[in-house]
Amino acid sequence: MGQVLIRNLDDDVIAAYRELAVRNQRSLEAELRDALTRGKPMTGERLSGMLARLETIHAMTPKLVRQTPAEDLLRDDDRP
Repeated sequence: MGQVLIRNLDDDVIAAYRELAVRNQRSLEAELRDALTRGKPMTGERLSGMLARLETIHAMTPKLVRQTPAEDLLRDDDRP
């Protein structure tokens, strides 16, 4: 396994992860390792598979039907 040294991180970022590490009862290093693993960029087959799935979903959307903008759906969701 490799190692990485990250310089010049904002103190607020470090403090936030340190607080999260305490809440999760693990070290700062373990918390950062988890965050980097969860935020792993999509590449290779994983990216290709996701793009293929998005294209399949897009193909199911009717072409000439007006879609409701997301902001309208969110606004309607807030109404009682």
